[in-house]
Parts: sequence; structure tokens; C-alpha cells
Amino acid sequence: MKEPIYDFIAVGLGPFNLGLACLSQPLDELNGLFIDMADGFNWHPGMLLDQATMQTSFIADLVTLADPTSPYSFLNYLKQSGRMYAFYIKEDFFLLRQEYNQYCQWAAAQLNPIRFNQFVKLVSYNEAAQYYELLCISTQNGEQIRYRTRKLVLGTGTKPCLPPCCEPVRSHLIHSSEYLKNKAQLQRKKSITLTGSGQSAAEIYLDLLKDSRKLGYRVDWLTRSSRFFPLEYTKLTLEMTSPDYIDYFHSLPETTRDQLLQEQKGLYKGINRSTINAIYDELYAQSLHGTPQSRLLTNTELLGCQYQDGEFILDLQHAEQDQVATQQSDALIVATGYCYQEPAFLQGIAHRIKRDKRGRFDVARNYSIDIKGGDIFVQNAELHTHGLAAPDLTMACHRNSIILREILGRDIYPIEERIAFQTFGLPSSMQQQAQHAWA
Repeated sequence: MKEPIYDFIAVGLGPFNLGLACLSQPLDELNGLFIDMADGFNWHPGMLLDQATMQTSFIADLVTLADPTSPYSFLNYLKQSGRMYAFYIKEDFFLLRQEYNQYCQWAAAQLNPIRFNQFVKLVSYNEAAQYYELLCISTQNGEQIRYRTRKLVLGTGTKPCLPPCCEPVRSHLIHSSEYLKNKAQLQRKKSITLTGSGQSAAEIYLDLLKDSRKLGYRVDWLTRSSRFFPLEYTKLTLEMTSPDYIDYFHSLPETTRDQLLQEQKGLYKGINRSTINAIYDELYAQSLHGTPQSRLLTNTELLGCQYQDGEFILDLQHAEQDQVATQQSDALIVATGYCYQEPAFLQGIAHRIKRDKRGRFDVARNYSIDIKGGDIFVQNAELHTHGLAAPDLTMACHRNSIILREILGRDIYPIEERIAFQTFGLPSSMQQQAQHAWA
């Protein structure tokens, strides 16, 4: 039986497209399909540490900020799993990361239009019939299948990012995304070096530090940042993930946006204060029994990396002292985050995609990237055009509500346009007054 022409197909099933699946499920007039190459939903399995928590409130689940009555809310998940009162007594807005993953798996299991084990090889466009065709290959048996759709939503996610000097030794080091499956192997080493300055780096360092004295290894943590920055979580800063700020940021010139993103890294790449404090407390406790077998090095950049005879030779440079040093380590963990990698399957429709001066997606305010402005949408590929709200789970419902509005041509879920007390640009009335004053 030939596949129908879908209203939209979403490629990739992370939290963003999973939220879109939950919000579109009740809409009988919408025929959508969600495909992913994995064999099931599993969110960052390499970082599901026992005590690791989310950095956003449980209210920022898959659906609540768009539809508080949705059956796919986190609170309904708690009720169905018999843990509502336990969560209430816990009195903590921030979910354990394992709990969030289990919640997402619970939601995915209830959705019909999801097909796992589907690798998208190529996307083409039928000009005469005006639909996109996806050539997919089953990761289980190699069988090919073609899907047709009027619109696309790309949620293929990000890929591990490494410092350039680490690329030649990629097979020997551990990226933070692979930490848990390699933890036992790492703890058999005598020395471990960790580089990176975000939440993942902090969680890995703390996890290794706790066992370092008992298992007899040394763990050093270095970062090129000037200090271990806490995540900025004050309320007026959180308004920078609002629709108001997205509008303002999107309206700025491309060069201004790029400069702002460099300045704002600490607003979304910092470390939870509780994690920073826990690290200090662990170091303090270990100091009662002698100097902890660990060094914390700031302003220290990894410039060179070699792997010889089972050992890493690391070339380091201190920014403020302008001095260089060499460190030897049995293991290297790189917690330098993730980068967006454009999926190769888009080559077949490259002529339909808008680009900025640097060759990146020219993402419109409605999250579309196609020349028509309403056919191809992106999830978490618009940091350079929409600002720090792009990877933030808090604004996922807002983005999905807009995408659904664009697909159907009408509002399905109420979309808040103005929520901030701040005004990010000069009001038009003030600009008019200024022009009048100078006239």
C-alpha cells in the first residue's frame, strides 16, 4: 500500500519534535508523521547520572506551556505512574534527568504517528505535485521506503563538538555524551583530565571526584573560561527567553546577533549553583584527609593533544599569564558541548533553502528556512537568528505552537506574544519623540 501524502513529516525525535507530536496528536484535521533513526526515545543516555537534574522547571514539559489540559503533561505522567504525592512532598521544581527521560519515553509510547529505525537518506521535491519525498532506509533490515509530505519539520539535533586539536585522537578520548558507558573503564585509570566549563563538565567532575580517593585516581578539570560561571537564573534574565526578546533579537542585524551570542554564553551554558557548591563541599571534605588529588585550572586552553603509548600528552596555555605547559594523563574527557550539524539529506532540496551571508540557515521568525517561508521548519537550529531561547526547553511549546499555526493556517494553541516586563528595544513612541526633537 502506497504511503499517503502527509501534511507534515518531522525528522528526528528529541524533546522538541516529541512535544510537537504530543500537541498535534489530538488534531484530527492534521495528518503528520514523526520518524527517527534510533530504535526508541532515549535522551542523552550518556549523561543520565543518578543525581543529575534538569535546568528548567517541570512546568516546561512537552506540552503544558501550550496546553495545560493535555494528557501528555508531566503531572499526568506522575498521576498515571502513582508518584504524584511523592513528587509533591519532594518540593523541587527541577526534575531528575532520568525522570525526564522516563516521562518522554512514556509520552512517546502513547503516540501513533512515530516510526523509529528510519534513516533519511535523501529528500527531494516534486515541483509538479508540490510535495517533498523522503527516501528512508530501515536500520533493522535495510528495506527502503518513500514518504511524501507537504511540509517538513527538522529536529535532527546537535552533534558532539570537539576542540580542533582533539580530532586526530577522537577514537581514544571520551566525549561527555559517552561518559556513563565508559565510566568504569575511566575509573581504572590513574589520571583523568576533563576539559569544558558547562553543566555536563561539572556533573562529570563531581561524579568522578566522589570516588577518586577510594579508587586511587587523580582527576583534573581545566577550562579556558576565566572562572567556573554559574548559570544566570534570575527572573529578569529569564525574560530573555521570552517571545518579546526573540522578536527583538531576530530584528537585529546579523553581525550584531553574532556578537551578542558570544557575550551571552554564560546565560545558557553556565553551571547550576547547587552543583558548584556540591563540588566545593566534596573538595572540602576530602581535604580533611590530605590534599585532594585534583586540580581546577581556569584560563587554561587545550591547544594540542597527542596520544602515545596509552597516554595523552596535552599542550596547555594560560591566557592571563601567557604561559604554556604540558600535562600527561591516562584519560581525557571532552565536555565541550554540541554543535548543529546540517543533515546531509537536505542536499536534494538545497535550492529551496535560504542562507545568510555565512551560509547558515536564514531562519524566519516563524522558524521556516525555505524560500516560500512556510514549508520547512527547524527545531533548535536557530540560535544565530532567535537567540538563546533556541535550545531552551522552556520555549519549545511556544515554537511548536507557531509551527502548528503555520502548518494549519490558524491558531490551535493560544500564543503569548508579550510576557516580559522589560522593553528590549526603544518603543516606537520614544523613537518618534527623538526624531521630532532633532528636527
